[in-house]
Amino acid sequence: MKNFYKLLLIVLFIFGTTSVQAQDENNPWQVSFGMHAVDQEADQNTSITEFFDVDANWNISSPFSMFSVSRYLGNNLSFGVGGSMNSITKYATGFEMDRASEYHTVDAMLKYSLGDVLDWGDWEPFVGIGPGWTWMEDTNWMTGNLSLGINYWMNEKWGLTFQTDYKHNLGDGTKMPSAGINQQLDEGGSMRWSAGVSVKFGGTDTDGDGIYDKHDKCPTIPGIAEFDGCPDTDGDGIQDSEDDCPLVAGPAEHNGCPDTDGDGLPDNKDMCPKVAGKMKLGGCPDTDGDGIVDNKDSCPKQAGPRANRGCPWPDSDGDSVFDKDDECPDTPGTVANNGCPEGPSEEDMARITELSKGIQFAFGSATFTEGTPPVIDDIVEIILKYPKSSFSVEGHTDSIGTKGYNQELSERRANAVVDYLSSRNVSSSRLSASGLGETSPIDTNINSAGRANNRRVEIVFTK
Repeated sequence: MKNFYKLLLIVLFIFGTTSVQAQDENNPWQVSFGMHAVDQEADQNTSITEFFDVDANWNISSPFSMFSVSRYLGNNLSFGVGGSMNSITKYATGFEMDRASEYHTVDAMLKYSLGDVLDWGDWEPFVGIGPGWTWMEDTNWMTGNLSLGINYWMNEKWGLTFQTDYKHNLGDGTKMPSAGINQQLDEGGSMRWSAGVSVKFGGTDTDGDGIYDKHDKCPTIPGIAEFDGCPDTDGDGIQDSEDDCPLVAGPAEHNGCPDTDGDGLPDNKDMCPKVAGKMKLGGCPDTDGDGIVDNKDSCPKQAGPRANRGCPWPDSDGDSVFDKDDECPDTPGTVANNGCPEGPSEEDMARITELSKGIQFAFGSATFTEGTPPVIDDIVEIILKYPKSSFSVEGHTDSIGTKGYNQELSERRANAVVDYLSSRNVSSSRLSASGLGETSPIDTNINSAGRANNRRVEIVFTK
């Protein structure tokens, strides 16, 4: 049996000094050091009360006479090894000793934390079990240990540890004549009372923000404790994941977005973020109160009808057709054609052709890129000068993909432009759409630059 216990102790020591699993908890290592007191039992007849007789039976060590190190294993379990040294001058049965006996122990302990079960806040009670070995004078013996203790954590790293161990002797009785003990020491045990300082370490903080990964909701992005390790880049008190404007500070009422002009509409929803306006007009002002925002009102300081782009009814183009009757008030035309020219000028068509080069789509789709709508709005302004004229929107693709797919894609893109023009007051009766697929390239399809030129939309005057 002795050999079995010795083998068990050796195995436990091997595991105690080997990393048994990856670090998956905060601060998996704990080191403790301090002082202790030993109440050594001489025989099995010792009364339990004698273990608590401090003056008569406790052998109190010097500071830093006890040391232990443990490793968290998971599921509230940890394993550790430790050692202690003392001088025994008292026994629970009152032996008279010729001199002090040097006392050393090495112990291993499997510890179970009760912190999650009891939920005592900073106080973490625990229980433990394991073997140990005791050396005193010229003899030594194995012990079986039961432990009860508590950690008080002052912060994430440092704490105080208080622990009581009952060490039951597993060896045969022995004599220590060198220590003046000639009476046989029967199988019994001892109590050890300890107090010390503990430090935890080894935690993982991937992003270096001072918050361990276990508690960090954004472990790879530096953040702040207020948001459990997630960032608040603009410092407005709203974490980036919930902030509609994470790079610019703004109030919570606007989900973290500023309201630069103070009109009650946040900048990300304000079409005129730097000029105070009306919410119903997208945050843009309407100085003359004619229902047309200033940036789309040709006469922002003079109220006028929407039909005349917010201006009163003059004869702006001097074509003898008053603006209220002039279908082309800004372009001289003929009376027979209701103040409109018979067709767009060469200059305007050249402008439409040039602007059309700026109509861009997302790859493989009929969705406009971000800068495309303003370009089409410029084309709308030209087309609206010629309300009697009709236009055809032709879609083209490069040669990437099948002919059938390219044909269908070119049709969708042409229809997307027509739909947008229609939404900008261009009568759909004046518009037509057609897709020519890859059949009419204007450049080579061998390289990306040529293919980019072939992916286009052309707007052509028809009549």
